[in-house]
Amino acid sequence: MSVRAAIIVSSLALGVAACSGSEVADDPTGADLFTSLSIFCGQSFEGAVSSDDPRDADWAAQTLTIEFRSCSDTELRIPLHVGEDHSRTWIISRTETGLRLKHDHRHEDGSDDVLTMYGGDTAEAPTEISASFPADQYSKDLFEREGIPASMENTWTVSLDGSNLVYALDRPERHFAATFDLSTQVATPPAPWGAEEG
Repeated sequence: MSVRAAIIVSSLALGVAACSGSEVADDPTGADLFTSLSIFCGQSFEGAVSSDDPRDADWAAQTLTIEFRSCSDTELRIPLHVGEDHSRTWIISRTETGLRLKHDHRHEDGSDDVLTMYGGDTAEAPTEISASFPADQYSKDLFEREGIPASMENTWTVSLDGSNLVYALDRPERHFAATFDLSTQVATPPAPWGAEEG
């Protein structure tokens, strides 16, 4: 059984195999990570920091939760909840050449954080189980302006490893990873900051 088939079977066993609202269409050029993630629409999963950098101690002490909150045929919105911090949403969207990852960061009042909408486009074709996103020019300019030039070398990766989703950030002398168990649904978290309830 292929990895994607195993994921679909797992999702069906959980009783949710399609998005609520508009259903995500398969990529006509072949399945990719976007297609594989789309089957989890409407579901939430817990995870934890799985890397060992002491700089991530605060996050490592928190329960992490991702929510496949909304889907269309071109965009997935996946809030990342860090304990009671509901400021982050991953936006994975289709482009003419591949996929794009953006990080939408908000304050509790819904206003934009100064560091928001950074990310990048895939430089190589995404597979069914993985996509990597090197920092785009917008992000590099933002990081330089905000005094964190090391982040200009960021590459983010979203991948499926068996029944887990792994989100990673890499650059020279820096590795962060969080792993989420997609085999067990959890309760839907509160709405991310800046989003309407429901």
